[in-house]
Amino acid sequence: MGKRIFRSVFLTAAAVLLAGMAFIFAVLYNYFGDRLARELHNEARYLSAAIEVSGARILEDLDTDERITLVDARGDVIYDNEADPMLMEDHSDREEIREAMSKGSGSAVRSSDTMGERTMYYALRLENGDVLRVSTTQNTITALLYGLIWPFVTVLVLLLLVSWLVAGRAAKAIIGPINAIDPERPDEADIYDELTPLTTKIKRQQTTIGRQLEEAKRQQREFSLITDNMQEGLLVIDESTDLLSYNRSALRLLNAEKAETGKSVYLLGRKESFCETVEKGLSGEHAEIYMEMGDRICRVAASPVTDASGKTAGAVILITDETEKERREEMRREFSANVSHELKTPLTSISGFAELLKEGMARPEDTKKFAGRIFEEAGRLIRLVEDIIEISKLDEEKTDYKRENINVSNEINTVLSALRPVAQKRDISLSFEGEDISIFTVRAVFEEIIFNLCDNAVKYNRDGGSVSISAEKAGDEIILKFKDTGIGIPESETEHIFERFYRVDKSHSRSIGGTGLGLSIVKHGVASLKGSISVESTPGVGSCFILKLPLS
Repeated sequence: MGKRIFRSVFLTAAAVLLAGMAFIFAVLYNYFGDRLARELHNEARYLSAAIEVSGARILEDLDTDERITLVDARGDVIYDNEADPMLMEDHSDREEIREAMSKGSGSAVRSSDTMGERTMYYALRLENGDVLRVSTTQNTITALLYGLIWPFVTVLVLLLLVSWLVAGRAAKAIIGPINAIDPERPDEADIYDELTPLTTKIKRQQTTIGRQLEEAKRQQREFSLITDNMQEGLLVIDESTDLLSYNRSALRLLNAEKAETGKSVYLLGRKESFCETVEKGLSGEHAEIYMEMGDRICRVAASPVTDASGKTAGAVILITDETEKERREEMRREFSANVSHELKTPLTSISGFAELLKEGMARPEDTKKFAGRIFEEAGRLIRLVEDIIEISKLDEEKTDYKRENINVSNEINTVLSALRPVAQKRDISLSFEGEDISIFTVRAVFEEIIFNLCDNAVKYNRDGGSVSISAEKAGDEIILKFKDTGIGIPESETEHIFERFYRVDKSHSRSIGGTGLGLSIVKHGVASLKGSISVESTPGVGSCFILKLPLS
């Protein structure tokens, strides 16, 4: 801007100077021309007066720079101070001569293309009818002006130099206050009055921009807060696959330590299936895949983003952790298969014994035996259905139980009393020791957990063994330990014993009527009470289940 102002000021000054010089030369040229014409008139009158008094002979003694010609009434040249009159042609056709003969005086200006001169003529008629003509070439004026060119050029150069300096100072004087304006505080600048509308407009725009920036920052904070608290991973990319925005969940699900905006999204996921999904999204298609990321199964969905013209400008990639859903689906499938298998076994036995009785193929002495087997299998079937219903309730958290204060010692002693007749048949001793502790929990779920753990301790114990239960308070939770001297659990099996229908010793389980759902019910019940359970076991020695529940 400073350069433009400088050029404008300097060029304007230079143009004015050149125009002024040209005007002065034109004025001088006209001035000297008019002056020369007056001098010719005066000289012609002086000479005519002298001729009238002294005759034409006076011209011969005259010393002058002008050309003097005397022409008679017929147009013949009588005298000329620069040429031989005898050799000169008739002058009656000359403009100034004709005008002088008719009007008393005449003038003319003629230019010579070959000589490049301009000659001025003035003719005056004498009393005897002769015409006196005085002439001079105007190159005397040009020579005079030519002599003034160098002084004029010198003055012009000096004036242009002054204009250069003045233009520079003027540009700085104009630009200085503008450059001194602080965009953050434009109203505090020391400026000239002409800039006040500018600073006022800057102030208004600054206020508007400030509000817009604050609003943009607020929206960005809200967007970041929302996306960072999403469980789903979110990636926003442009048409060149460069990352525009992301959240922490995306990095976690893609097992990436960090990401940089402006870098290709392929740096976060190099799997071929991931890259193909991104490419489909950028091509304008909605695409999704299921992809294994370490121990997780993730669903990656890419949706195109289009601009006003319908052209794909980028894509939004949503990543969801489907691990639990897939595991639940797998468990559902396994559960359905296991339920079918577990239900089929007692139903087959019941159907077989019933058919024997129906067809009369059973001997009378075996009828009671077959009926007993039918009763046992029916009871097993009822227990299995009840366990399935219970675990389904815990799965879907559809229990309507209320929390209440429960005395742990009383609940455990009640369960042990119910199991003692069964234990005594196998000479298994049952014992409990611990503090008198109360917890605020769901009674039905707590009872189900205690019963299943104690029932398993008796079922999978050896004859003549023991089951001991202890309770102690640790901070804001209670720790219950269930120790038995049973068959034990191999270390490789401990992580599976809480799975549905999983049995360590399948033959032994079936002989004692286990459904394979007891520990699974325990696991879900403990989870619903916000507790935890673990097991320590040695094959052939026994097991210890450690249950931790919050006191409230």
